[in-house]
Amino acid sequence: MTVLRLLTPASLFRLLQAIRVHGTNLLALLEYAATLYPDRIAVTDERETLTYKQLAEAAERLARELRACYGLKSGSKAGVLCRNHAELVITVIAVSRCGADLVLMNAEMSQSQLDDAIERQDFDLLIYDPEAAARVECSAYSKATRVSRSGDLHRSGRSIGDAPVKSSLLQPPAHPVQNLPRTSRGKLVLLTSGTTGKAKEAAHQPSLFAYSPAFATMLTRLKLMNTQTAYIATPLYHGYGIAVLFLFLALGKKIVLRGGFNEAIGCMAIREHQVQVVIAVPLMIDKMLRHNANDLRSLTCIASGGAELNPRLVKETSRLLGAVLYNLYGTSEAGLTLIATPKDLEQAPTTLGKPIFGVRLQVRDALGRKAQPGQIGRLTVKNSGAMHNRRRVWVDTGDIGYMDRSGHFYLCGRSDDLVVSAGENVYPLEVEQVLLTHPRVADGAVIGVRDERFGQRLKAIVRLIEGEELAEEDLLDWLRPRLARYQMPRELTIVNELPYTPLGKLDKKRLKVEESRRIER
Repeated sequence: MTVLRLLTPASLFRLLQAIRVHGTNLLALLEYAATLYPDRIAVTDERETLTYKQLAEAAERLARELRACYGLKSGSKAGVLCRNHAELVITVIAVSRCGADLVLMNAEMSQSQLDDAIERQDFDLLIYDPEAAARVECSAYSKATRVSRSGDLHRSGRSIGDAPVKSSLLQPPAHPVQNLPRTSRGKLVLLTSGTTGKAKEAAHQPSLFAYSPAFATMLTRLKLMNTQTAYIATPLYHGYGIAVLFLFLALGKKIVLRGGFNEAIGCMAIREHQVQVVIAVPLMIDKMLRHNANDLRSLTCIASGGAELNPRLVKETSRLLGAVLYNLYGTSEAGLTLIATPKDLEQAPTTLGKPIFGVRLQVRDALGRKAQPGQIGRLTVKNSGAMHNRRRVWVDTGDIGYMDRSGHFYLCGRSDDLVVSAGENVYPLEVEQVLLTHPRVADGAVIGVRDERFGQRLKAIVRLIEGEELAEEDLLDWLRPRLARYQMPRELTIVNELPYTPLGKLDKKRLKVEESRRIER
């Protein structure tokens, strides 16, 4: 808390006043920031720019509307299906103020996944962008809905700079509103799978107090206190995005949002707003560097998370921008758990770093015992900032990795990616990391395929750097002295592109399905 400067008498008084009026929720946090920085820019997107005072007024106005028109209160549940824009920020804060549970969903989820979420969640209110209207109408949802008034405007890529404009949510309400009782009960629920399959739930308490251990560590290790502007390139329904949103609102910083991402949009946003901090997945970072690294010169912190860092990308970022890249590791269930600093990555480009304050992380062997340094096992975590901690349980992340003798952690892959070949455990990620050190390889994925003799063998799918040429056999020859015999891919294919999920993760499920279909043919 000290690092957030909340314990000075004046600021503590303001915070307690906000909590007394609103309860322990996000609007109390925003009101606190608005009293300190009323005229600072809070959020800017393609359509509008809001000061802290405007953002707080808009959020309270919407909270009153949600209560008066939709009956949203403690015990209610609202689902949100929106891309990144200022109105989404207002909505998240307003639902929290009502005391309702808020479920943030992947804006690009498929029809079947939306149907599943609606069936399982039993929403009292569904808020969505106009582009999601067809999916909502095709679903079985029959309760209250509210269409975002911002969604369609974000596809233009138009920017209005920093001049504050009047948000539609600052207009007088169409319905009379009532006073809101204090509330502190609402949860923030993230649905964490991609666009296919059933989504997993991860519940968090959306308050400054719940996130303070992660916040304190991010402030110190990422050196955020002296920064002013952050661009959240990842979707806000992604755990890192929403956490940084809360942190920067508490600090009175400017948050830049865009409704979608491509490398041109990202570079333009960073250049226009002289962004210092960007929250992105490795694929986004790689695309922006290749598009125009000069647009990224204002950055002092690139917080990468959500997917494995490519060792080549670590070195390229350092060469072009200096010591600005940080690797963040966490899960939706346990929250942020590990941070690797630029110094960590310089020494070991594949490390996940060390645990943050308030986190206990252990590697456990097949029998559930604590593993020794260097021994590979399942990563398990206890996080004082996660709701699981109330039951004092260890959370199995589903990842496999190890810890070295200096306390740095490393990832070997997901437990369901493990390949057993002739009795040997093979971790595809380790092979991928070697592949990506080849000077002509831009990207690569390794999957397990059926093999009559060995049970399973590896197959590598590789994309070369644009303009480069390399024969598949030559790349296999290059790999042989660098890998153990059981790690060598049975075959290697060079392709023009690899599939990625909307969140920027390699879509290995799709690769495995395509390989199965190829074998069946």
